[in-house]
Amino acid sequence: MILRKIKLVNFRNYRNLSVNFSKDINIIIGDNAQGKTNILESIYTLALTKSYRTTNDYNLIRFDQEKFIITGEVKDDKVFKKLSLEMSKNNKLAKINDNNINKISNYIGNLYVILSSPDDLQMIKGSPQDRRNFLNVEISQLSSNYIKKYNEFNKILKMRNDYLKLLLTNSLGDYSYLDILTNNLIQREVDIYIERQNFLKRIDDNITTIYKDITGIEDLNIIYQTNVEFKDFTEQNIISALKEKYRRNQQREIAMGMTLYGPHRDDIMFTISGNDIKIFGSQGQQKLAFIALKLSEIPIFEEKTNTKPIILLDDIFSELDKKKKNKLIHYVDNGYQVIITSNDTKDISKKLLKNANIYMIKEGKIVEKGGESNGRQER
Repeated sequence: MILRKIKLVNFRNYRNLSVNFSKDINIIIGDNAQGKTNILESIYTLALTKSYRTTNDYNLIRFDQEKFIITGEVKDDKVFKKLSLEMSKNNKLAKINDNNINKISNYIGNLYVILSSPDDLQMIKGSPQDRRNFLNVEISQLSSNYIKKYNEFNKILKMRNDYLKLLLTNSLGDYSYLDILTNNLIQREVDIYIERQNFLKRIDDNITTIYKDITGIEDLNIIYQTNVEFKDFTEQNIISALKEKYRRNQQREIAMGMTLYGPHRDDIMFTISGNDIKIFGSQGQQKLAFIALKLSEIPIFEEKTNTKPIILLDDIFSELDKKKKNKLIHYVDNGYQVIITSNDTKDISKKLLKNANIYMIKEGKIVEKGGESNGRQER
């Protein structure tokens, strides 16, 4: 999969920007606060209809404007697609080849991206919610069933929580209705648990080797932590364990007025030699662990989608020595389209730079420094 061109209208600091990308390595350089990251953010937003830097879409719109538009030309094998995303304060419109797409779940999956950015550290150092958000975003690109089941789960979860609160204040409430909500919730939870387990198992199969190749350190693992214990992740065992957990804790959940067990309470732990790197790891180890995690996703995406994802690397070179920088780039310089942002090209090998398309950003303007494609800022 190749993103041939992207055009931005009133997105972040860009009034009107058009950039053509090489099918190989693209490096966008410039000082801080010039708009490098905004370009990667626009690609991510075009792919997933939401930003990785803000939860408020309105923040993406250029100051004093009413909406933004992102359009991208994508080549997947020999098929060309035009993707478009338009957002205003109260509306989101996605198009494929100028045709409106009514369901976002039918749009996501037309542009596959794997992103690594400085914000990734929050996934390791932050709350379980940050790690669950990571799972939801990544698996949603690979499975429309996951999006569907997860959305249904959230709707039923809210209904169940509301009814638990009602039972707390009304002792004559209908417990049979709670059973219906619980069974409906479990039906969705099964798919969520299985898809998360399969995804993280594949990650764990890859991450140890990748981390060792880059750092020389062995024994990095990723562990899926659920607050319900399962013998294994078969449908029957998941259903049995959940039914028993909800049955035994029904009065406790009523007293708390919320659903205390389920995939909305999941977590992930990264370990080196069995030690949780959130607690015992250095910031450098944590950063490289997440980079290794992202690289571990690449073969999973290829297998699931039968195409190569686009690799977005946002300012990941800071705090890495020259050896690790070049090992990282060599890892993705293997037939993938890679778009990198960096303050400069210092410590990147001349061999890699020779084959890269390099752009310079300054004060919201982008100019090409090498390669066949070009970028331009239209005023």
